[in-house]
Amino acid sequence: MSHQVVLRPQNIVFSVQQGQTVLEAALNQNIVFPHRCQVGACAACLCRIESGQVSYQLEPLLTEKEKEQGWMFSCLAYAESDLVITFSDE
Repeated sequence: MSHQVVLRPQNIVFSVQQGQTVLEAALNQNIVFPHRCQVGACAACLCRIESGQVSYQLEPLLTEKEKEQGWMFSCLAYAESDLVITFSDE
């Protein structure tokens, strides 16, 4: 099973396969996506979910406020539905 991800505002669309993180999927499809460590330590891949759901095998270090605002670590996030994400904090 796969889910579709839309990266806004560029409206870049890519798919994420089951068992693949959002970051892995983007990089495997040659999508430019900020990252460094790929283990949730550097926060370079931090982005905000506008719609959709993700799950984590290892819960990232996000504050309750960040979780409420929809922030996610794409290197640790597994898509549980289609997603719309952005790097903007607006």
